[in-house]
Order: sequence, then structure tokens, then C-alpha cells
Amino acid sequence: MAKKAITGLQKMPSGIWKIDKVYRGERIQESTGTCDREEAEQYLIHLLEKMRQRKVYGVREIKTFGAAAARYLIEHRDQPSIRLTATYLNQLDPYIGHLPLTHIDDQAIETFIKDRQMDTRLPGGGIKKGVSNRTVNIAIERVIRVLSLCARKWRDEERRPWLDNVPLLSKLEEKRSSRKPYPLSWEEQSILFGELPAHLQTMALFKVNTGCREQEVCKLRWDWEISVPELGTSVFLIPADFGGRHANSGVKNRDERLVVLNSVAKSIIDKQRGISREWVFPYNDTAMHRMNDSAWKKARVRAAKLWQEKNLRPAHPGYASIRIHDLKHTFGRRLKAAGVTEEDRKALLGHKNGSITSHYSGAELGQLIEAANMVSATDSRGPVLTILKRRSG
Repeated sequence: MAKKAITGLQKMPSGIWKIDKVYRGERIQESTGTCDREEAEQYLIHLLEKMRQRKVYGVREIKTFGAAAARYLIEHRDQPSIRLTATYLNQLDPYIGHLPLTHIDDQAIETFIKDRQMDTRLPGGGIKKGVSNRTVNIAIERVIRVLSLCARKWRDEERRPWLDNVPLLSKLEEKRSSRKPYPLSWEEQSILFGELPAHLQTMALFKVNTGCREQEVCKLRWDWEISVPELGTSVFLIPADFGGRHANSGVKNRDERLVVLNSVAKSIIDKQRGISREWVFPYNDTAMHRMNDSAWKKARVRAAKLWQEKNLRPAHPGYASIRIHDLKHTFGRRLKAAGVTEEDRKALLGHKNGSITSHYSGAELGQLIEAANMVSATDSRGPVLTILKRRSG
């Protein structure tokens, strides 16, 4: 007697068999991933048995981490950091995406951690260094977040959680491995800025005098400028939904960001007028994507070499690898050294919560401008800033 063919399989133009079948009131539509009819039938039988166990005997279906990660990305697609989260989850997928949620533990992510921290040789002969402990921990935090939703929020058809308990995943130690902020001395600033191309020099000088973040400088718009006639100046008010590098990135603390102009920053703004109708710091008639480009990296290498020639000893490693964000740290440290109050420092650095427009009067803005002017020098004439830096080696 001939074997009865299993229904519910359709052959696609690619040759792969696809399942399209209704079983106990539930429709199944998915690819079998194979061109072999017998193998496709075995997969369908396996799938139907799993459904029968779930519907008849109440056996809970164990979801994979990949399925949970996909649901997380869909449900949180409007989250400001969703692009970064997707990057980390995509990196994790080859290691744990296929695993059942119940199998996610320290051992499951051990290979991922080792591979991410390993130096790799590039085709051109260079070396790409492994990522920091902090970067690995950010990925682990994403895993924990997904697993927490599986246990606390997401439910199957029988109203049971996808996962009974969230495993305790270990994170790496960060304090000894993370790079500390490196605020510039006035001499270091002078040498570094002298090596920057004109457009980056202008942006860096503005950044170190306002404490703006990189994207707040790159994407600063003229229509955010607000005149303060009683003080004879202006300020910028960056909206809370400012996109930054991506459309839904937003200002970091999800609030409007007040940018106060000291005398140096104001002179820069005045010189930029008329260059572009839209962008304050345009480059080739459009906004820059980032300041941390090859020109910045080459300039810091030259600056470290010049500093060594001038001072007859190697520059601090932090100076040789100075980051764009260190300019913000420099502004904050200089404010503190000049005796600016913590409350005013927070406001000037964009750390203060609440609506700026409803919380600051003209007199209070004047006080912030006065505080910002305490660090408005472009060379060693500014306030003394002594920073203890441990010698390398």
C-alpha cells in the first residue's frame, strides 16, 4: 500500500518546501529550510507533535533566545538606543540565538566574550584590538533585559511566562580595564588644536567652551538659537527629540539642552553666521556625521609627538589617544577648578532635569554666562588646572 503523502507542504520557486497548514485551529506558516521532501515532512511531523504536546498535555513550548530578541526589537523599535541594541543582539545571535531560553547562562556566552575581546589581524596587516570589558558588559546587559521580559512580562497562549527565572549572568570587571576621562591642560589643548584642520579646530574650540556632546556640535542648527537681548547675547536650546546621529536618538537625558555661550563660544558663533542657513558648523554644505574621524586621530598623534619634543618626555597615553568626549570632561573640570557651583556646572554641561525655558529667567541665564566666562580663555591665561596624572610605565 502506497504511503499517504502529508498535506500542508508547498514547494517554493526556490525549491525549498514551505509549511502552510492549519492544526487544531492554529495556522502554521514557515519555511522548512530544505529542498528534500522527506526531510520537510519529518520537520512538519516534529512541529505538529510539539503543538499537540502543548495543546493536549499543556507542555510549555520553550522559546529560543533568537525569538525573544526579535520580539524585543519589534516592541522597542521606537527606543532611542534601539539601533545600538540591535547591533549587540546581532553580534550575540550566532552564539546564543539558537539556544532555548532555559540554556542561557555564563557558559553559553563564554565564547562570545572571548571572541569579542580577541585582537584580530586586518587584511592590510593592521591589528584591530578587542573590545573593552565595558563594551562586553553592555551586550550582557541587553541579554539580561531580554530574559527579564521573558520572565516578567511575556506570556504564552496558556498565560505562562516564557521563562520561569532570570539567570544570574556575570559581568566583567570594568574599573581597571576602562579608559579614564582625560581632561586637557591648556598647553595640551593649544598643541592639539594647532594640529587640527580649520573646521575641526573651530568645532573643538566651541565644544571645549560649551560642554556640548559630539552630535550636538555636528548637528547644531541656527533655528535653535534664541536671542537674549537684555544680555546682549544668545543661547541655543536643543530640543528633547533632537535626533543626533540617528533620527530617534534624542538628547541623552530626554530633556531640552541649554547651550550657554561664553565669550569664546559667542565669537565662534558670530564668525559662523552666513556660511549656512541651516547648520552652524557645516562641512561641504551639510552637517558632519562625526568629529572623531581620521583627521582627528592623525592630529592627536602629531600633537603627542610635538608635546614630547617640547617637554623632552613622552606624552601621557591619555593625550596620545584623546577622545572627542574628553573635551566635554575638560570643560567640566575647568568649571570646577574655577570655583563654579555644582548646580551651575550641571546646567552648563546639560545634566540638569526639567524644562529650561520655564526654569531660567534672564538673570539666571546671566549667572550661567558669567560662570561659563570663567573658563573662556583659549590658552594658559585661563584658571589654573592642576590634574594629577600617574606616569605610565
